Amino acid sequence: MPHSADRSAEPHVLRLCSVFEPAGLIDGELDHGAARFDPIGGMQNHTAALTRCLDAHGLTQTVVTSRLAGPTGVSRLGRRTRIQRTGLPTARFRQLWALSALPAVLRTPPGGRVDVVHAHQGEDIATLLLARLAARRHRCPLVVSVHCSVGHTLRGRSPRARLLHTVGGAVERSTLRRAEAVIVLTARTARALADDGVAAERVSTIPSGFDPALFGGHGSDVFPEAGRPRIGYVGRLAEQKRADVLVHAFGRMAEEAALVVVGDGPERERVRQLVRASPVAERITMTGFVDHSAVPGVLASLDVLVLPSAYEEMGSVLVEAMAAGLPVVASDVGGIPEVVRDGETGLLVPPGDVDALAGALDRLVADGRLRSRLAAGARIRARAYGWPYLSGCVAEVYQRVRAPDPLLARPA
Repeated sequence: MPHSADRSAEPHVLRLCSVFEPAGLIDGELDHGAARFDPIGGMQNHTAALTRCLDAHGLTQTVVTSRLAGPTGVSRLGRRTRIQRTGLPTARFRQLWALSALPAVLRTPPGGRVDVVHAHQGEDIATLLLARLAARRHRCPLVVSVHCSVGHTLRGRSPRARLLHTVGGAVERSTLRRAEAVIVLTARTARALADDGVAAERVSTIPSGFDPALFGGHGSDVFPEAGRPRIGYVGRLAEQKRADVLVHAFGRMAEEAALVVVGDGPERERVRQLVRASPVAERITMTGFVDHSAVPGVLASLDVLVLPSAYEEMGSVLVEAMAAGLPVVASDVGGIPEVVRDGETGLLVPPGDVDALAGALDRLVADGRLRSRLAAGARIRARAYGWPYLSGCVAEVYQRVRAPDPLLARPA
């Protein structure tokens, strides 16, 4: 049962997430070690942007997250937010961060109470177990955001993927059935959770967004040496993202263009080797990691964005690309079709299909009028994804689960 704290006051939210912005970025200095340890992707950007916006709304927050390659300890974000980093600087057993986080999660925070526990689940089931303990300890509601459903979205045949899908899927279903509220990024996941027995009235669909303040202007060309039209990939170089498929497809294009690959990750060397072996290697540029604050400038310097993922809950970079007025080419998988409307804001292709991807890119490169039409549709579509609005939707979920009378609860 939730405790009897004053419901009229802004809540103190305990946010649990295995990944968050590296400490160096918050302090104004790029932490290359942390970025290399776990290249920054959509979930890191999502949790940080949401936390900043809710801090601006006046909410008090305590974020408990893994240390990545940076130091442990407490730092500040905004006016009312504390960030507690825990764990060991190792990627091999990274879910063990939850064990070292236990003391920070179970103790009473400054201010004397926790009103809502909000867990952010990616491929990190330990976060759900930690969140259940925290909600029981503080006698408050549990909210879970599903960034990647291991039971419904995760794909792969590796032992790790199979373990996450079976064991992790069971933990996921059990936790989401117990949570007072569940936030999903797409309607597809909402339907899948309903089939799992999660009550529809407790599920809110609130996608990842973009910060409008970062997309207000156009700077100078970030890639002045690269040709036009310019195709780009922006994100983690991880197996799931299939940047290798893009490199192969670019090599098979009939039209001439340039390719820019922006990002870092465990697939970096493999992608680099594929670039070197490509018949059009002289037209491919790899830049490595860039700070998320630089992404709007990167996107403004492209003509087309590609996301060739094997699986994806949503693909937050797609929203940012649309905000920058870019047509996109993406895999027809997961929740991507809810973001990218085929023929209206971009083109969808089957995942892993090199020839289909090459054909879609040829079509966009050859047809400037099509690019312009899709870009205009993308800008219109992006209006619904601003973080200031979306964070307000999350704040409404907090208010609903804290309502003393369950009859006041309404689905968002």
